[in-house]
Amino acid sequence: MRAIRLAVLALLLVATQVDDVTISDRFVQHIERLEGFRARLYQDTGGVWTIGYGHVPEPGEDFEKRTLTRDEALALLKHDIEEAEAVVNRLVAVNLKQEQFDALVSFVFNIGEGAFAGSTLLRKLNAGHCCAVPDQMRRWSRDKGRVIAGLVARRSAEIALFTGDC
Repeated sequence: MRAIRLAVLALLLVATQVDDVTISDRFVQHIERLEGFRARLYQDTGGVWTIGYGHVPEPGEDFEKRTLTRDEALALLKHDIEEAEAVVNRLVAVNLKQEQFDALVSFVFNIGEGAFAGSTLLRKLNAGHCCAVPDQMRRWSRDKGRVIAGLVARRSAEIALFTGDC
């Protein structure tokens, strides 16, 4: 009897294991459009220094006196997306459809790992409350207390993608 329980437990663990997923090249182009290209360093609506397609320079990266080419910006974007993918793969404990994964990667790319890791959205999603995700995404449309039209539009696109096949 104990062997049967262990076998069932092992099957449940395998059935609920989330494989690492990646976003498509088409979705990379979607994020390019959402972020827009800026060849020079600028401050976003929240005052965060940014360059390229929404890249926030890391310690040791110096873009102050540089102009990025689109190819350089795309390479940074792909690197940043890989980091967001890893965050979603590591923190989300439920199986996702491809569109849901893509929406969450876009969301994490925008708000960052720390904010996502501590979010009610993640907690509700991991508790199996997938239907709570759209309302939770809508809550992330502000920057420094102000509603930002670009974030409202971005969240609407992410929500449509997340719920499109629910």
